[in-house]
Amino acid sequence: MAREPDEGAAYVFDLVDDDAAEPGVLPGATRVDGPDGPEHPDGRPGGDGAWADGTAPSGGQVVTWRRAAPLLALLAVALGTGLAVDGTRDAARMERMRDVPGGVADLSAPLDETWAWRGKVDLGEGMTDVAVLGGELVFESEGELVALDPATGEESWTVELGPGPECGPTVSPVWDDPRTPALVCLQERGRETEVVVVRAGGATSAPRLLSDADAARYGQPHTGPDGTVLRARRVGPETPLAEDVRCDESGDCTGRIVDGRDLVLRAEDAVTGEERWSVTVPFRTTEAGQCTSTFSAAWGSSENRIHLSGQLAPEAFGARVRADLVNVEGCGVQAAVTSSGALLGSRLEPGASVVGRLDSGGYLGMTWDDVTRTLLYDADGATTGEVTGYVITAKSTDETGPATLLAIDEPRRRLSAHEADGTARWDIALQSGGQEFLAQVGETAVITTGAGTVRGLDLATGEERWTWDGSDPDVTAEGGYFGTAYVVQSFTDGEVVLLLAEGNGSVARGMVALDAGTGEVVWDEAGGGPGTTLDPHDGDVVRQGVTGDLIAVDGHLMEVGSVGIRGLG
Repeated sequence: MAREPDEGAAYVFDLVDDDAAEPGVLPGATRVDGPDGPEHPDGRPGGDGAWADGTAPSGGQVVTWRRAAPLLALLAVALGTGLAVDGTRDAARMERMRDVPGGVADLSAPLDETWAWRGKVDLGEGMTDVAVLGGELVFESEGELVALDPATGEESWTVELGPGPECGPTVSPVWDDPRTPALVCLQERGRETEVVVVRAGGATSAPRLLSDADAARYGQPHTGPDGTVLRARRVGPETPLAEDVRCDESGDCTGRIVDGRDLVLRAEDAVTGEERWSVTVPFRTTEAGQCTSTFSAAWGSSENRIHLSGQLAPEAFGARVRADLVNVEGCGVQAAVTSSGALLGSRLEPGASVVGRLDSGGYLGMTWDDVTRTLLYDADGATTGEVTGYVITAKSTDETGPATLLAIDEPRRRLSAHEADGTARWDIALQSGGQEFLAQVGETAVITTGAGTVRGLDLATGEERWTWDGSDPDVTAEGGYFGTAYVVQSFTDGEVVLLLAEGNGSVARGMVALDAGTGEVVWDEAGGGPGTTLDPHDGDVVRQGVTGDLIAVDGHLMEVGSVGIRGLG
């Protein structure tokens, strides 16, 4: 119950213990209003609130703690104390982070296993190649496509594949965005190849047989982006190699190849076979070292990419396919093509350049021939700007601020920030090499160096807000920590930045969670510390920490390994 306040005074509740012997007495009560008010019965000055000894002023009404509890809860909301508001904001932030690529709903407490799926995760070009399709984690496992619910680990659906399947695009979550609108699967049917397209929910197209005539005309098939099959072939007259081109017994090749054939890349609809787009990647003079048999003459694969025989193969080429970009590389040809057929980087130096995607929807093309520089493209492939140095993008973000690119100019020892179109924002001294842009959270850019120092920079000015040196908090702890570790991945929930690092010879990776605004350690677990993972020998769960790669889907964090997947929360 409450007393009516005087005009301009606070609304006052007089509270007592439920078992108080006398009404009007509240042990430990203090004055809550100003000095003016009714006097205490013994003559002490009063106020509009309770007196310091707990007796209520004349006319005050008494409410017990038990009776006051629900009323105070309502009052907290009505008067805006912030308790309910903070809870609502946290809930809204968690929900929003579910929609952010790679966002995690909550990283405020140490991670523990919430579920485990045991089974083989087939290897792709990387150790943990997966896809995110329709908000579910999808991967190949012993002749099937398997989709897991990221919240529970339950199998949402499976699709049985034919012999010798190859599905894509799948990527390592360490390096690429695994989201894709569809997976294209090539599989054997006798001596022939057929293709199916798998979309969200496991919806699968009818198989389409790929003809030998198309292979002879357009090239061998390869899984492509956005429900396509890629084909590529060299065109133009064959030209002899220059006389000064030589390869020694160790496989090193010298000289320059000045003449060669262009490469035509074609994307056809995987379901209908109709052409979506076709581009020509022109041949450019290149060093002979770029023309060995590193790539298959038909299409690149992991086996061919690590095979260095030293023999010249001027027709060789390969490709790396992502959901929105195809990178083509080979003897005298290097470029990227968007999923809609826009050609990027065809003028960049072969062997000394790379084209990548931006989370903002555009692309970047870096070259390091004479001067390191980065070209910026919009989503349609049009050039929007150029930045001196090489550009690094945030490994994780809460998407609350403007898209930010960090550029490192090593010769000038400068670190600069730019808008997505290349517009300069700030420029500061580069403290050390090996910079990584770990996260963009709120008004803070979190970066690290090769020495292990993590810094929080003001996103608008570049001013240093905080520094964490990653020193080992416990010299007796087993395994590596962050002072000598390399940050492999980072995630954020919009307030906390989680760093996953490896180093110091430990199999298990260390984790540390930092407050993005202050740099304070929220929680940590050194590498080699306790944690549940899957024993590669028998599939049983053992205690040895995080050993696989992490991926966030729909706000849920998961660890992916070759013998299983588990939820962390």
